[in-house]
Amino acid sequence: MFTKFTNILQQAVEALAPSLPLQEDFVFHWKAITHYYIDTSDDKAPVTDTNIPSHLDQMLDTLVQEENERESGETGPCMEYLLHHKILETLYTLGKADCPPGMKQQVLIFYTKLLGRIKQPLLPHINVHRPVQKLIRLCGEVLAAPTENEEIQFLCIVCAKLKQDPYLVNFFLENKSPTRGASSRKTEVDIPAKTSVPEDLASETEQARSSESDMNTGPCNASCRAVISPLDSSSESSQHSTDLSSSLDSMTLSPQTAAARSSDHNQNQDYNLVNSLINLSKSPDGRIVVKASEGLMLLVSLPEPAAAKCLTDNTSLCQLLTERLGTLYRALPQSIDAMDIESLESVNWGLDSYSHKEDAAAFPGKRALISFLSWLDYCDQLIKEAHKLTAVALARAIRERFFVPVMEPQLLQTSEIGILTSISLLNRIIRQITSNAMLRELVFFLLGEQRQPETAGDNKHQLRYRLIEHCDHLSDEISIMTLRMFEHLLQKPNEHIIYSMVLRNLEERNYIENKPPCQEDKDIVENGQIAGAVDLEEDPLFTDLSPDNRLLGSNWLTASPPPTPDHTKSDGKTEVHKIVNSFLCLVPDEAKSSYYVEGTGYDTYLRDAHRQFRDCCGNCMRWDWPAIPKPLEKCNLESPFFEGHFLKVLFDRMGRILDQPYDVNLQVTSVLSKLSLFPHPHLHEYLLDPYINLAPNCRSLFSVIVRVVGDLMLRIQRIPDFTPKLLLVRKRLLGVEPDGPIIDHMTLLEGVIVLEEFCKELAAIAFVKFHASTTP
Repeated sequence: MFTKFTNILQQAVEALAPSLPLQEDFVFHWKAITHYYIDTSDDKAPVTDTNIPSHLDQMLDTLVQEENERESGETGPCMEYLLHHKILETLYTLGKADCPPGMKQQVLIFYTKLLGRIKQPLLPHINVHRPVQKLIRLCGEVLAAPTENEEIQFLCIVCAKLKQDPYLVNFFLENKSPTRGASSRKTEVDIPAKTSVPEDLASETEQARSSESDMNTGPCNASCRAVISPLDSSSESSQHSTDLSSSLDSMTLSPQTAAARSSDHNQNQDYNLVNSLINLSKSPDGRIVVKASEGLMLLVSLPEPAAAKCLTDNTSLCQLLTERLGTLYRALPQSIDAMDIESLESVNWGLDSYSHKEDAAAFPGKRALISFLSWLDYCDQLIKEAHKLTAVALARAIRERFFVPVMEPQLLQTSEIGILTSISLLNRIIRQITSNAMLRELVFFLLGEQRQPETAGDNKHQLRYRLIEHCDHLSDEISIMTLRMFEHLLQKPNEHIIYSMVLRNLEERNYIENKPPCQEDKDIVENGQIAGAVDLEEDPLFTDLSPDNRLLGSNWLTASPPPTPDHTKSDGKTEVHKIVNSFLCLVPDEAKSSYYVEGTGYDTYLRDAHRQFRDCCGNCMRWDWPAIPKPLEKCNLESPFFEGHFLKVLFDRMGRILDQPYDVNLQVTSVLSKLSLFPHPHLHEYLLDPYINLAPNCRSLFSVIVRVVGDLMLRIQRIPDFTPKLLLVRKRLLGVEPDGPIIDHMTLLEGVIVLEEFCKELAAIAFVKFHASTTP
């Protein structure tokens, strides 16, 4: 009670006393602090019961007032006094000793406000950045410490200052001491030999260092007095013989010098600012974690190469990211539903305020899933903002320490429930990642780095081969989820994805038969058939296609526009109207049902095709793809053609479209349409040109559909009332007709509808791509 009364009385006296010049006022408050340690023997009273917080605030207000009264960049006498008398060094020592109790908190607040409120650059001064470095080492030493909030505020203001002047980070790359013990964090920044340090400052520094070592053995006030007494006596001397401003200039390292020194020693450096933030990111307080994460985000984005290399080589940032990813991934329950993973709303990193009780759409494992995706998003954003050196190193660490050891065993397991859950999580990870470096490592992890053409028996990359196999799994759920995963992967802006999965097998165009169209082919075109199309009457699979049981003979293959023998233009592109009509006329009229339902015509796909193609071109813009196919004379047409494992599975699935569930068919055709959108001439030719002469034993998307339609012609004749049933199924799928009794051959009828719609979609894509290529 007496102490509080004394504080109030002291404040009243200061308020009524005549105003002193700023420097005298500043010195008065500093001496009041130093005299406390000299005069007071009670080292157990908390700092809040003393005048120290008030004096520190007055000192800070005086510095701010002095700066406001002077021209920009000019150092006033109060600031010179603070720098010259190493007040920050002394405060650091007092804060480290936490004498009186709570002093560390007051020192952190003073440092934070000083750096935040003073506009002139302070960190270049050695008497600022050296005590700042030391104070940084004190932050994060103890988790859930009472000073955690002040520590993170201090670290964040330092990060903000470095963001404003990135070269200053070189002052915080500290050379490791070769004799330092494992538990010691004490390091110093070397000062160039030409830097002159006044003798009195050097003696004060030695005194401060010796006092720091005494802190661990002697009483608080005794050690603090050892620091305060010489500083207090030296402050009463009139002036130093050495000019202060010149000494300050000599102690301020140039950016070039700092950068050069840091690059020379980057293999033997500490980055304690990062280490302290990493420690605080492990705090149980979510707000502290977010602040620490924001500080790390600022540091990784600094453009200084030396800092980027030190951050990845000499800190535990990579370990922090990968270990937490692994921990959160393993915490996910194995029984989490795949559809819950898919339907979860977008998750962004930040303060997680999820409440299970308030969530109407809660499901088992949702809290753990949000935590994992939130941290994944943070890693992704961190890499996205990071310096290129840092981004590459962090992304590679995530691949080596998380993707391979943690995720791969889950993706290779044989349990159907486990496969479904792991692929659902993989799909969600693919959707979440936006940074190029992390996406590249994920793609290499999933697909491998090989770029040579595939062979039929090639399964060296086990994970890639297994994932493609899952597209044709016995479980329809696994097939759909895997196909959906590949669909999302294909929409990512990484050239290696489409090249590894498809393009590397089409480079030599050896799917084309190396001979010009003969007169017989031209006669077939003139008679209304497509050159190069499969002749079903000669195919052993369709030997029962006699003239008596055909629906329309060969009219289902007729191209409706007036045909011309020379269907290929001089630039190698087949006339687009012939391609469009080839796809539109593939399905015979008896198997079409869109005529009877309004708003289901081919034109409804044009708008979507235009938007999707524009988005696809946006991703491919930087990939330097050719505008025209590789000339055949430069292609190795003699090498055997293999469509690749991925297209093989898709074509096999497409060939069974009449016998597969509706949802599987939708996903298969969706992936094929995504592939057809890519503006590569070889892919366009192979998937969207019905007129190419296929080499023996080769198939294209068009030839696969032709075989499906041939099979359909045989089967629909055995189904009574086929057209009315087909129309009823379409109306039910559109929601126009309510569900009723089960219809026979439902799978076949749904497959026919999907086939018709897919052909219209391919026609729309071909039309949009042609006009995009002809528009300047």
